[in-house]
Amino acid sequence: MAKKDKPTFSAGALRRSLSVSMAGVRAGGALAVDGAVSRLMGKSEDDPQSDFARSEAQRFAAELGRLKGTYVKIGQMLALFGEHFLPPVLVDALRDLSDQTEPLHWDALESFVRGSLGARFDELDIDPEAIAAASLAQVHLAQVRATGEWICIKVQYPGLASMIDSDFDAVIKMLVLARWVKSGRDLDHWMKSLRSHLHNEIDYHREALLTEEMGQRVAGLSASGVSYKVPQLHRDYCTGVVLAMEFIEGYSVVDTSIQGLSQQRRNDLGKAMLELFFYELYDWGTLQTDPNFGNYLLQLDDRRKREGNDQLALLDFGSVLDCSDEFLFHLRHTIAASQRQDEPAIVEGLIGLGCLQPDASDEARHMFADFCVHLLEPLRPVAELPAEYLNADGEYCWGRSRLMRRAGKQAAVSAASRHFTTPSRDFALIARKLTGVFNFIAVLDAQFNACDMIESHIAAWQERESRGRT
Repeated sequence: MAKKDKPTFSAGALRRSLSVSMAGVRAGGALAVDGAVSRLMGKSEDDPQSDFARSEAQRFAAELGRLKGTYVKIGQMLALFGEHFLPPVLVDALRDLSDQTEPLHWDALESFVRGSLGARFDELDIDPEAIAAASLAQVHLAQVRATGEWICIKVQYPGLASMIDSDFDAVIKMLVLARWVKSGRDLDHWMKSLRSHLHNEIDYHREALLTEEMGQRVAGLSASGVSYKVPQLHRDYCTGVVLAMEFIEGYSVVDTSIQGLSQQRRNDLGKAMLELFFYELYDWGTLQTDPNFGNYLLQLDDRRKREGNDQLALLDFGSVLDCSDEFLFHLRHTIAASQRQDEPAIVEGLIGLGCLQPDASDEARHMFADFCVHLLEPLRPVAELPAEYLNADGEYCWGRSRLMRRAGKQAAVSAASRHFTTPSRDFALIARKLTGVFNFIAVLDAQFNACDMIESHIAAWQERESRGRT
């Protein structure tokens, strides 16, 4: 790759921020002109923005992609959470940002990795060709010379930590300058949360600890005959910018080999993914909130024809939310109330989560409660499941239901309402997690009912709560 095409992570910060600001002003101006024209023509603010505004928003997203590095990651985070405070036309454009990027040439990384590992560097034969590259890091295979074992090393891009805050500040200034957002307490809270989230993703000491903790939690655990696997760390080769772990192989959930599995095996894999979410929520209080399919591998038992010991491998713990006891209580309360379709109790839980204000209108209360019930559709008792999404045996067809598409449309309508309240970051992360879990199961085209699964966790939680009060 030519030098001019390499991602720039430690130089040109001023040029980068100016480039983003200019692209933002141009696109923001397009949105302002589009809105003014719409008002002159008597159109409502709910009308779709023009092709002109859309193309300028896409131009801005493309500029983030060109600048690479933290700008891409920030753009992706805004795409995931920006629907709560950004114009839809911009969120749509940002969703096209890809996390896949051209890796840095090994020549640009070798001295950086050598400096981080010190004498331990010579204990490894590192393959100079990266096997994966994203906005914040890239991954290489390496062989431990003493044992011949192959491991993975995840290398953070040089200078990244020092540029996060300046790049983040540039994007915030652009958003305000382009009048895409209004300065205020809500924006400050969201941006502070997103900045903290981004810093967590490059904190490899934190990720190493969480990886080991999750490995201990899933050891010996299984669901529907599927066990869980977390790669073991190679601590001797872990630093603040290098994460070394066991190399494991498997299939992505979107691999055609997975689609060729029997319905029962796909059902079991789907149940294992959902059960993992319930364990995180009800037993552990920490949730991996990145729904990227690349963070999971399916390890198939080749001997298995109908039943056996498949594994769900969990690969990345850079985006883990440590939930407070108060937040967990309100979230669990909201889910339990949604199971009963108890609107006043759902509203009580949502107020506790910061998604509704205590003085919210009746319309807002009903709107948010209805969305929760809709989103948790697959967890309902079978008698309450929509008949059109059931197979001949009365089992919920996750793929056929297109639940996430339906929920997304409902969320878009809710966000456009004057009754909409910007949710907390933690709630948005949970929604992101749940969306990822449901999409994973839908891609498997699994068919099963989940009411008994969730009800057993709710009952165990309520029993613990009852004992705690006595």
